[in-house]
Amino acid sequence: QWFRMNPIDCIWLLLSLCFFFAFCIHVCAHSSDKYGGSWVYVLFQDFIRYGKTKTTLQRSDLLRYFDVPKRWFFHFYAVSVIWNSLLLTICLQKTLLGKQFPGWLESTLSFLNGGTATPGTGEQFSLLLVQVLLCAHSLRRLLECLFVSVFSNGVIHLAQYGFGLGYYILLGLTVLCTNIHTEHEGGVLAQVRWNHFAGVGLFVWASVHQHRCHVILANLRKGRSGEVLTLAHCVPHGDWFRLVSCPHYFAELLIYVSYCVALGGGAPTWWLVVLYVFCCQALEAVLCHQFYLAKFDSYPKHRKAFIPLVL
Repeated sequence: QWFRMNPIDCIWLLLSLCFFFAFCIHVCAHSSDKYGGSWVYVLFQDFIRYGKTKTTLQRSDLLRYFDVPKRWFFHFYAVSVIWNSLLLTICLQKTLLGKQFPGWLESTLSFLNGGTATPGTGEQFSLLLVQVLLCAHSLRRLLECLFVSVFSNGVIHLAQYGFGLGYYILLGLTVLCTNIHTEHEGGVLAQVRWNHFAGVGLFVWASVHQHRCHVILANLRKGRSGEVLTLAHCVPHGDWFRLVSCPHYFAELLIYVSYCVALGGGAPTWWLVVLYVFCCQALEAVLCHQFYLAKFDSYPKHRKAFIPLVL
C-alpha cells in the first residue's frame, strides 16, 4: 500500500517536483548572468517571487497587471479557518453522532483516494487531532496577519494568490483522505497513543518559535509604542534568526512534520505533503537569503537560508 499512488498522492508529488525543479532552475540561472535579460527568465522569476524578493526584478507593465497586494495573505488563512472548521464539524458529527458525509464530500474524497477506500475511515482520533491542529495553525496565522505583521507594498502574482486559496482547500481534503487502521478497540479516546502527545508537543514548539519570528519581523518596522515607523526591510536578529534567514519557513516545515508524527508516521500521503512544503519553502527561503545578502553588506555570513547548518 505504501507504493500505491492514489490521485491525491500524485497531486502532492507533482507539486513537489514542480517546486524542486523551480529551485534547481533558479539556482542554476542565478549563478549565470547570461539569462538575466531573457523574457522567459523574467516570467519565471515573476511566478516564483513575491514580496521583498520581487522588488529587485525588472518587470514590464504587462506583468505588473497581474499583481495583487501581499497583505492579502490573510485571505488564505481566513479560507482555511472556515473550510477546515467545516470539515472538522462534519467529521465530529460522523464520529460522535454516526452521521454520514454529505454526498458531494464523499464523492470528492472517493475520487482523490482512487475509489479504493471509504472516506474518513480508520483511526478517528488521529484524523480529528490533525484537523484541530490545522485549524489552530490557520487561526493563529490569520490573527498574526491581521494584528501582528506589518506588510509593505509588496505584491504577489495573481496565480500565486489563486494557488494559495486552493492550497488550504486541498490540504483539508488530504486529511480526510488519510486512512490509518488501528488495532485498539473501544471508543475514540482508546486510540490515544504516545505519538499524539509527541505530535502536539512538536506542533506547539514550532508554532511558538514561528510566532516569535513573526513578531521580530513586525517589530523591525514599529516603534516602542507599537506605531509603524517604516516599511523598509531591515536585518532581523534573535531567536532562530541567529541560525537562518527564514526561521519562520523552517518552523512551518516542522509544523507539517508534527502532523505526520500525530498520524503515527504511517501515512505516505502526508510525507508527500511534507516533501512539498520542504521544496516550496526552500525555494522561497533561498530567494529571501539572496535578497538579504545583496542588500546588506554586513549581513551575517554564518546564517543559512532555511535549515540550520544545512541549507
